[in-house]
Parts: sequence; C-alpha cells; structure tokens
Amino acid sequence: MVSLLKKKRDGEVLSRADYEFFVNGLLSGEIPDYQVSAFLMAVYFQGMTIEETAVFTDVMMHSGDVIDLSGVDGIKVDKHSTGGVGDKTTLILGPLVAAAGAKVAKMSGRGLGHTGGTLDKMESIAGLTVDMSKETFINLVKKHGIAICGQNESLVPADKKLYALRDVTATVNNLALITSSIMSKKFACGADAIVIDIKVGEGAYMKTTEEAEQLAKLMLDTSRNMNRDLVVVISGMNEPLGKMVGNALEIKEVIQTLKGEGPDDLTELVLVLGSHMLVLAKVVESTEEGARLLNQLLSDGSAFNKFKELVKAQGGDVSQVEDPSLLPTAIYSYTYTSPKSGYIAELNALKVGLACVKLGAGRETKSSVIDFGAGIELKSKVGEYVNQGDALAILYSNDQAKLTEAEEILKQAYKFSPSQIVKQALILKEIRK
Repeated sequence: MVSLLKKKRDGEVLSRADYEFFVNGLLSGEIPDYQVSAFLMAVYFQGMTIEETAVFTDVMMHSGDVIDLSGVDGIKVDKHSTGGVGDKTTLILGPLVAAAGAKVAKMSGRGLGHTGGTLDKMESIAGLTVDMSKETFINLVKKHGIAICGQNESLVPADKKLYALRDVTATVNNLALITSSIMSKKFACGADAIVIDIKVGEGAYMKTTEEAEQLAKLMLDTSRNMNRDLVVVISGMNEPLGKMVGNALEIKEVIQTLKGEGPDDLTELVLVLGSHMLVLAKVVESTEEGARLLNQLLSDGSAFNKFKELVKAQGGDVSQVEDPSLLPTAIYSYTYTSPKSGYIAELNALKVGLACVKLGAGRETKSSVIDFGAGIELKSKVGEYVNQGDALAILYSNDQAKLTEAEEILKQAYKFSPSQIVKQALILKEIRK
C-alpha cells in the first residue's frame, strides 16, 4: 500500500491490479483508514486519467453484487440527479417513462442535509417498501416495467466505506471520485443506459456551469470506456424545483404532475429528461417525438395509472394516491408573508432546504427521524410580483416551536427587486455524446 500511495502521490497512473488491490484491502480491513484517507487525498490533488476513472469505477462496481437484468426484455434505462431542493423528478419520470414502454430499474437514495431523498418521499405513502431482494427487484421490472429500491449492503459496498471517509477528509468534491461513486452504483443496478441530471446553483453541490460541464465530460468519457450509453442534462437549482418541498407535500405534487397539472418548471424538466430516456431505450427516434408521447401519457391518465401500479406493487396504500388528503399532514402551519412589494429576485434553494430540515422534513444527522407531514409550500417564485403582506410560503410541522426557527432561515432566502428580472433558464445544457 505504501508503494501504491507513492505512485499516486507522484502523479503516476495506477493499473487495474493496483485498484483491485486497494478495493480488496479496503473491504477486508487490511488497509487501515489512515492509508485509505491518504489515498483519497492523493487522488484529490493528483486526479485520475479518464482510463483510470473507468477502471476504478468498474472495480468499485464489482466490489459487491451486480444485478443482472439481461432476463428483462429491452434496454434498461435509469436516471440520476446530483441532488436538489424540491426535486421529486424520479417519482414522475419513472412511471411516465415506463408507461411509454421503457424498462426503468432505479436505485435511489435518502435525504441528508438540505437535499431531499426519493426513498423518504416514497415512504410517506403508508406501507410502501423500498427494501427488497435482488430477485424481487428484477421481477418487478419484468412485470411492471419499473421498480425503485434502496441501496442494499451487498451493492457497491466499497463506495459506502469510501464515502464515509471522503466526508470527513474533505475529499468529497473531486470529479473522479464523484464519477466513480455515482456510476459504479448505477451500473451495479443493471442499467444499460443512464440520463444524468447535474444540478447547478445555490441549492446544488455544483455551483457553476463550468464545474458541471467538467463533471459531465468525465462521466461521458467514463461511460464510453465502459460501453454504456449516457446523456447529461445540466439544470438550474438556484430556486427549488416546483412549489412543494417536503416528503408528503412532494408526493402531492408528483400526483398533480402525473395528471398533467404540475408546475411548469417541474413538467419541463420531466419532459426533457424523459425524452432522452426514451431515445436511449429506443422507444422513440428523437427527443421531440419522445416529448410528444410523454405529454400524451400525462394527459390521458396512463402515467398516473402506472404510478398507482408501482405503489401497489411495492406494498403502498393506493387510496392515499387516489385521495392525497389521506397522506401524512402536519398539526401546525404558519404563513410567511412578504415584507415588501416588488418582484421576487431570488429564492435561495439552499435556505429553503435548510428551513425544511429545521421543520423536520429532512435529516440533520443520519439518525434523524423524518416528519413526513413537515415541509414548505411556496406560493410565489422568482420573477413573480408580490405585494407587501402577500403569502410567500406556508410552513408545516408537527412541532410548533420549529415553525419560528424555520421562518428565521426562510427569511434569508428571499430578495426583491422593484423592476422585473430576467429569470435563469431551467435547462442549461444537454450533452449527448
């Protein structure tokens, strides 16, 4: 290991045998944490070549079980988002794309910090389970065209160990390590093709479009080296996506959108990502054809019916989907009003996300218990005119004291302008090859 550390410290290219030795030693415990940490810091400063990143991703992918979906007909597509506030896209996209005839095999995560987690949102529906065996996952994809599960212990265990150390050694924000972490998990789940939504802005991990483009290029190069199809969409996350932030609240917005009645920004992103997924799955020949098909499925009820099918197949209470008022709610609410008249110039997604966590909708630590009914309903967004005293947002929580604490954070999210502003585009870039 000392020899390997010297090579990476000095900027040398490591071989597949080097990376296999490292991952095996990491999993067995033969390589101690201090040497693993030293390796991560060496990579942080020296980086990896494109070929190294692909090799490391492949070795990480095979550090545990790899789900074989070859028994499922067709091209299996997946979607990954780098995380944001109010981003409930997966829960709309999955059923919508499956309703179009594609096979969607999706492994999702939980929320930590200011970003929400797909699994937490799903579990606000009573009875719904995201923990399942590999066999159950495969059978659901076969039968229903879609399954959404959580990462189990046997899938990419090397990433779980590495991420815990990256978090405490200030090495999270390295493009090669980010790429290998994301791609190893996606490919271990059996996906043939993936659409990656890289978020950029105040509520995202990537703060500039330039950073996002660098990550996109490395992901595309890595997927090409591993013979997988990939499309990257770079989208804005300066303000929250949609108008609902919080688990059960977001499920309500998912249902609205699947019925063709969702907010414009959320619907736009779903159609862009979904049309790329359909092209990758060879269901359609162009994104324009894909968007038309998806719009039809939203309007004729097919997408919503597929969502109900998904919920039922994973043990959820379908009556809560048919009547969203049965979803978890909060005892207490508070309406935050505008302190002045003018156009909303900024609605900081990070501040909204932190306020939501304070209300109980997110985790401040990994052991935090989620309040499914807590969250924020945004009444106005960037570019809209409000009068002093107009409702800007409604805060919900089952702990009354948290409303005041969350309001103090939410106050910092808003900036106003006396004149109309030019709003940033939601879709910043689409990169196919």
